[in-house]
Amino acid sequence: MQTGSQTDPRSRSRQIVEGRDRAAARAMLKSIGYTDEDLSKPIIGVAHTWIETMPCTYNQRRLAERVKEGIREAGGTPMEYNTVAISDGVTMGTEGMKTSLVSRDLIADSIELVGRGHMFDAVVSIVGCDKTIPGGALALARLGIPGVVIYSGSIHPGRHNGRDITIQDVFEAVGSHAAGQIDDKELNEIESSACPGPGACGGQFTANTMAMALEFLGLSPMGSASPPATDPRRDEVSVEAGRLVMRMLENGLSVRDILTRASFENAIAAVAATGGSTNGVLHLLAIAREAGIELDIDDFDRVSGRTPTIADLKPGGRYTAVDLDRAGGSRLLGKRMLDANLMDGTQLTPTGRTIAEECEEAKEAEGQDVIVAVDDPLRESGGLVILKGNLSPEGSVVKLSGHTRLHHSGPARVFESEEEAMDAATHGGIYDGDVVVIRYEGPKGGPGMREMLGVTAALVGQGLGESVALITDGRFSGATRGLMVGHVAPEAAHGGAIAALRDGDGITLDIENRSLSVSLSDEELQSRLSGWTEPAPRYETGVMAKYAALVSSASEGAVTQP
Repeated sequence: MQTGSQTDPRSRSRQIVEGRDRAAARAMLKSIGYTDEDLSKPIIGVAHTWIETMPCTYNQRRLAERVKEGIREAGGTPMEYNTVAISDGVTMGTEGMKTSLVSRDLIADSIELVGRGHMFDAVVSIVGCDKTIPGGALALARLGIPGVVIYSGSIHPGRHNGRDITIQDVFEAVGSHAAGQIDDKELNEIESSACPGPGACGGQFTANTMAMALEFLGLSPMGSASPPATDPRRDEVSVEAGRLVMRMLENGLSVRDILTRASFENAIAAVAATGGSTNGVLHLLAIAREAGIELDIDDFDRVSGRTPTIADLKPGGRYTAVDLDRAGGSRLLGKRMLDANLMDGTQLTPTGRTIAEECEEAKEAEGQDVIVAVDDPLRESGGLVILKGNLSPEGSVVKLSGHTRLHHSGPARVFESEEEAMDAATHGGIYDGDVVVIRYEGPKGGPGMREMLGVTAALVGQGLGESVALITDGRFSGATRGLMVGHVAPEAAHGGAIAALRDGDGITLDIENRSLSVSLSDEELQSRLSGWTEPAPRYETGVMAKYAALVSSASEGAVTQP
């Protein structure tokens, strides 16, 4: 496949629409309105994930029209196509949540498949909800052709009792209601106010984390992720994306020319500096593997350790993505970090300019305190920490905020599924000091590595966020806060040490020493595991069974490769 050395912008589409032998293909395309002139131009795929099951991607059909407008203006012919999406927020806490991470690879597969099948010269991928963003990025990394990923924007925060609220507040309100701290009326008021319109979840949760990460990775234009979903600037971002992908094609600039080891470290630094989602670890590892870039889970701890937290964003901070946009957006964050030598400013962006050149255009709102100075950070190091030890020899992930405890020891309370843990959490079955263990929710065991926001938010809502810890081989939402450790690997379904735990085992989380351990000897652990048998697959046919059979460890990005 040709990449940066490509000289013919129609090298791919010619093969499907040009010459006598392609008359049948042209006839079929003419039947739906394409002309000879259209088919003589570069053909650009415009992929999106519109679906009527969530607010996150609800504006994408309109944005696709704007992208197509930009492509036509720049001399190309757009062809729109769409794929599936799963709402993490809607499915959270149910069996349906197991499909979320599975959808990431299905989205990537389908964007890639249509891109290969119809031999597009370039692709613009419009993304919104958590798994659609890495899904679009994975597809472009596989195709290796000119392409950009465009975020459809964050939701505006809702208002309740005079303060901004997000979907995080709704999940935590469930815990408060279970503890008798709020009544039915207030719970209804919170749920009815939290999401005032289209857009992805409003804090620095997974969607906004990954949208920003892709800007610093070089797959999205710098500043394109900042405008909220309903902001008029979102239309102009989309039109410009269409023009931009045509310039990339003309200049022979492909995704493979942009993605480097240094660009991934820039993306990790952006996640760390903003207190971003632990899902950033999973997704950036996966994208790196598809791009052939060497990246290890320990790299996240190393980069995060040298990166101060300088953005005061929810869930650990005060502000939403809309506030970040008003303050100066990703360009301001990038300029702060570049001035402090915390990023590599020589890395390319889709415009062909470097990150340093893009971030020189940063404009800071007067009096803003969303992004603070590097020499007076919110935390001296970034939010991502990788723990290892006899409970997670391949690694596990915890996100720190300004108030996260750095040490916890307590007895294990072991649950075989999220539902069991949620039942205990909402019926007074979790006590101060406990270490809640939720296993068989990993990539293979779930399958699909469900997020645990329902459980973690219920614990916080009941006032237990500062006195209990939770570990799981599943994942957390970007909205999760508290001392919660996910991605424990090897997972229980692979016979990892988490499968050997019993109620009452002493578990220690030592953040400063990067350790997650159980007070059992190696001999005792091995003795318990020698009697372990792999549980029967939860799905024996269909997409879930195929995923469970193919998926790798969370420490490798939970990718599905043969």
